[in-house]
Amino acid sequence: MSGDRVFVDTNILVYAYDSDTADKHDVAKRNLAELWNDETGALSIQVLQEFYVTVTRKLSKPINKRAARDVIDTYDTWSPHRPVTADLVAASELEERHRLAFWDALVVISAQRSECTRLLSEDLQHGRRIGPVTVVNPFEANH
Repeated sequence: MSGDRVFVDTNILVYAYDSDTADKHDVAKRNLAELWNDETGALSIQVLQEFYVTVTRKLSKPINKRAARDVIDTYDTWSPHRPVTADLVAASELEERHRLAFWDALVVISAQRSECTRLLSEDLQHGRRIGPVTVVNPFEANH
């Protein structure tokens, strides 16, 4: 990874804590470790909220709530982006312009507000550029 800031989408964070996902688990953990080492990781309150709900309720082997809270607390070090009303408006405009789901558009806006050049996500098209942010699917063979 370079010194550029990299935004982490919920799915990457979840895979890092879901050992049932095998290869994706290893790739996600490796990517997060690089971001921690390089001090280039970024995420948002939205990502942390989605992470909590997913890992405590939707996994085949849910993480206990205390452990999930501890993970969330750890990521406070990354100074998560806290969307404001203007970000919601910008996300709704992005949703329309780029035909994205609203929540994906809000992730993109948070990545932009966090001055990230890359967005690690499985949900958006690998290589797609939205403004200054390029989507990178870390599970694609040639990323």
